[in-house]
Amino acid sequence: MEPTPPAAPLRTERADGVMTLTIDDADTRNALTDAVLAELVARMTEADATDEIRAVVLEGSDAVFASGADIRALLDRDALGIYGGDRARLWAALRRTRTPTVAAVSGLCLGGGCELAMMSDVVVASETARFGLPETQLGLIPGAGGTQMLPRAIGKAKAMDMVLTGRLLDAAEAERAGLVSRVAAPDAWRALAGKVARRIASRPAVAERLGKEAVLAAFETPLQAGIDGERRAFAMTFASSDAREGLTAFVEKRDPSWSHR
Repeated sequence: MEPTPPAAPLRTERADGVMTLTIDDADTRNALTDAVLAELVARMTEADATDEIRAVVLEGSDAVFASGADIRALLDRDALGIYGGDRARLWAALRRTRTPTVAAVSGLCLGGGCELAMMSDVVVASETARFGLPETQLGLIPGAGGTQMLPRAIGKAKAMDMVLTGRLLDAAEAERAGLVSRVAAPDAWRALAGKVARRIASRPAVAERLGKEAVLAAFETPLQAGIDGERRAFAMTFASSDAREGLTAFVEKRDPSWSHR
């Protein structure tokens, strides 16, 4: 497992079908600068295009998963640049990621960092994790989908409380509310996230990606349209080589050998 020299404060490792992306910039508290977002998009695009990568882990440090934008850099932007500039394009590209993604969260997960975690498919949190969207304290609101993803994840009441008061949720409450998938001890969060990602990567990639698409569609479509889409996705999985292998292996009482095709 050889680290790739980063173009931004982002370390990349690849092993066992998993790409691990570590945001590592203590000076900015892991701020999601334009350079970091661009590097995240580049690596996610690589994962989507590479058969050997079947899951991605996003992680930060023990103290901070990721904070929001570099506040000093925001002072140099105008409204039009915020609305249609590079950051909007980069966030949109991250939302289009097809590869299943696990956010491994320890410590503070604020602003854009919280939005990045919410974009992930599974969120593994240390008991030390704290989630928040504190932008109104700066005279702003969340700008990378937070006002839309948060109520879908935890409901209107808690979402309003977090956005309007800046309230932080600890890991236990975030799990109860539906923002977090699993909680681990402070010395085990990274290992658990890796285990979850390897489990995803070990399963047939076609089914995993189509399963992700089908679940996400539940937030965008009426029930019947979602069911119709699921039926089409099910038929697509049935046409895959791995579906035939999985069914045959089950009948023959053996472990399947996946081709991820």
